[in-house]
Amino acid sequence: MDFTRDYHRRRKIKGREIALMLFIFLAAFAVGIFVFFTLKKHLNQPEAEEKTPSPAPTLTEMVEDKENNGNSEKDEENSEEPQAAGPYGIWVVPAKEDEVEVEIPEEELWMEDFVDTREKTRSKGIYMTSDALRNRFDYILELMDDTELNTVVIDIKDDDGRLTYAMTGELIDSFGTARSFIPDIEGFIKTMKEHNVYLIARVVAFKDPLLVRTKPELGLHLSDGSVYKDYKGLGWLNPTKQEVLDYYVEIAQNIADIGFDEINFDYVRFPTEGKISELVYGDGEMTKIEAISAAVKYMCEKIKPMGIFVSADLFGAVIRSAVDQRIVGQDYQELALYLDYICPMIYPSHYSDGYYGIEHPDTEPYNMIYAALSDSNKVLSGIPEYRKRAEVRPWLQDFTASYLRHYIKYGPKQVREEIEATYDSGHSGWLLWNAAVNYTKGALMTEEDADYAYAHRPTPTPSPTPTIPIPTKMPNAGQFIDSPWKKGEDATEK
Repeated sequence: MDFTRDYHRRRKIKGREIALMLFIFLAAFAVGIFVFFTLKKHLNQPEAEEKTPSPAPTLTEMVEDKENNGNSEKDEENSEEPQAAGPYGIWVVPAKEDEVEVEIPEEELWMEDFVDTREKTRSKGIYMTSDALRNRFDYILELMDDTELNTVVIDIKDDDGRLTYAMTGELIDSFGTARSFIPDIEGFIKTMKEHNVYLIARVVAFKDPLLVRTKPELGLHLSDGSVYKDYKGLGWLNPTKQEVLDYYVEIAQNIADIGFDEINFDYVRFPTEGKISELVYGDGEMTKIEAISAAVKYMCEKIKPMGIFVSADLFGAVIRSAVDQRIVGQDYQELALYLDYICPMIYPSHYSDGYYGIEHPDTEPYNMIYAALSDSNKVLSGIPEYRKRAEVRPWLQDFTASYLRHYIKYGPKQVREEIEATYDSGHSGWLLWNAAVNYTKGALMTEEDADYAYAHRPTPTPSPTPTIPIPTKMPNAGQFIDSPWKKGEDATEK
């Protein structure tokens, strides 16, 4: 009996507990419903605007308002502007999309006060050495006058670190790097301008055996304290040294003052040979990408206000390969934020077999150039629209890479295919490279024919860029370092 009474007593207590829990749940649900509709009503109401009190309406205004009242109600009923609400009716969808001012992070407001008065040129150019200026000047002028070419890139600081004409400055004088390989630089510039030629000064940046030899403290060092040397025994400058960067700013000022239109930095990177894992630079924690990006950013800040454009030559491999970017320190997208022109060296001969799904890249110039520049477009499309970015102006191959196992002779057809691939990928400027300054005139049109052909070219329908895995290879490594074209030994007749 006691057991039965105890059992019924426990059931009554449990029943009361269940009833109490049900009551609490219903009360909480009711409160939630009340909060939901209160919040909805509040959010769907426009915020009151602070207005100055309006004067009392006149009798005429009251009559006109009464006459127009009916029409305004009909207009509201017939309005085509949607008044839909967002999910669950809480977030109001604007009836009409207004322009929204994008709030740009403060760190991205780079050179916001710079007033750019420079005028860009659609460059179609060639490279020439200072020696060619003395020995082949008439040949260069003939190409400029007879063809669509309008740009010359000339060595002003060469691969050995020598300045090719007599310029001056505190650091230049201190380093003693100026030479007189171009005896009459003013006459050269005057003649080129008379022929409407856009002039680019090529400046080899961080590969500088001359300055490292005389100022070893400015060079890259290894962890044991010794000066770094590549396989050819050449020293490289440390891009984190302020004195090095100011040296290039000083060179740029000379270039701007004498009449050049642009400074083009080559070898704006770290070396790829030797004990590169033991390189010491910066504070020890800075990455190569951070070092090169900071150097380019600083030089652009100083040089652009001089009135000349700033460009840099980048490895074609860094467009896609993060591994290659880390090795040489060139972040393709990052550098495009600072430079005026970004010049990828996308010579088909410099890509290993299978790159972009092309069996032997050197044998398919159109497909290789189109694939590389299409990849460039994809990478740079990641830059926000409110950020300025560099124009892409590629270096194209005008030499025969006979040192390769699988190569073809580059003549008028092959060089023209590269140019057309550049246009088809959405770019209008290009530069031809031949270290021997021996260019394929048959690949070039007259200025009039080129302008007409460009304006009336059909819409391209090339194959899409392959998305298969790309082999990763150290850029410009092995067979490419000692290739004949780098030494100016390409004597192939065009």
